[in-house]
Amino acid sequence: MVPKLLSDRRSFMKWAVALPLFGQVAAQDMFGKARAGINRLTGNQVPTYEGLGVRTLINARGTWTYLSASLELPEVKQAQLEAAKHYVDILELQHAVGRRLAELSGAESGMVTSGAAGAMASATAGCIAGTDPQNIWQLPDTTGMKDQVIMFGGRSAFDSAIRLAGGKLVVAHTHEELQNSINDKTAMVYTTMLGDRLKKALAITKRARVPLLLDDAAGIPPIGNLRLYSQMGCDLYIFSGGKGLLGPQCSGLLLGRKDLIEAALANTNPWEGAVCRPMKVGKEEIMGCLAAVEAWLKMDPDALYRRWNARVKRIARLVETVPGVKINIYIPKGANRYPTLRVTWDQQAWKFSVADCAMKLSEGEPRIEVLTANNPSGVLARLHKDFIDPGAENHLEIVSMSLLPGEDLIVGRRLRAVLMAARKSA
Repeated sequence: MVPKLLSDRRSFMKWAVALPLFGQVAAQDMFGKARAGINRLTGNQVPTYEGLGVRTLINARGTWTYLSASLELPEVKQAQLEAAKHYVDILELQHAVGRRLAELSGAESGMVTSGAAGAMASATAGCIAGTDPQNIWQLPDTTGMKDQVIMFGGRSAFDSAIRLAGGKLVVAHTHEELQNSINDKTAMVYTTMLGDRLKKALAITKRARVPLLLDDAAGIPPIGNLRLYSQMGCDLYIFSGGKGLLGPQCSGLLLGRKDLIEAALANTNPWEGAVCRPMKVGKEEIMGCLAAVEAWLKMDPDALYRRWNARVKRIARLVETVPGVKINIYIPKGANRYPTLRVTWDQQAWKFSVADCAMKLSEGEPRIEVLTANNPSGVLARLHKDFIDPGAENHLEIVSMSLLPGEDLIVGRRLRAVLMAARKSA
């Protein structure tokens, strides 16, 4: 009898904590219906997603490119609007922004690229061809040039950006393999390794006088990484502009040594004949990405994390009222370092998998996308043994950063309803 009383008490406490949220959900429904009515009355004269038959969605999965990454900061939107009012010389603008990025990051220079993968390609081309016009024109044919790129830690799902610029991949999983792989054909070392592994790799590449490119595309936040990698001595390092930085989606940052940045610029748009000319980045993206960096340096990161954490806590309070559901809130140690809610249940007993739940949420209205082990945009990568972990456990997770205010209640209510229905069916 005692265990049952304890169980009933726990359930009561969960419901007591969640009850105020159900009231907020009801009020939110009323507001949403009223707003929809106003929109129908006023009309809209510009193309809309709805008019094209494209469903908008609540993004609880995070800053995935196939889900249009992140939403821009207000400062970014304003900077792009201002940039769009005038003509400028793109090379002059890149150099000016590079000087400002140097001041903000501590690196010698920087440039805005067409995403993190665009930064990978430009950096590779720069390290192979340098600023020699003949070499630049010759790429991706690397005859007579250093063209080997050592992939320290293994291949990347994005290493086509390196190969299309002419880089020949050499895989090194350990520091010993890295040391033994460097030779007179090595143009660059690429890695996503962080912490002590990165420090040890840098010691090796510095002795060999080979530039190291660190790819930490989703490394902001924390914004402190902007200076950290410069202080560590990374020759080049990368951030995505359209992920945690909340800048233009089609932008990225390449920071590092001035000579290597100049070489990357020489192999990139707007130079006609350069191998990375197709990776065009406009004045709007350049100024928008810089605005994102400036805005982040003025933010209170603690307050930001408190808001993100509050979102997943509200979802957790709603979902944990379903008997048999377990929740855990944590911050990933690698990339995408945001408060994240992990939701688990006995998939076998319920005969209801994580994939089933994700599909129900995606097919419902509004469409909700959550994080699972599935990668809808990684078809080719999943076919390669280097990019798949057959033992990986499939969890359902909700990433707080990509949710808008109020969407946490919608997600919590829908996820609770889906899981409750599944449990009853089982």
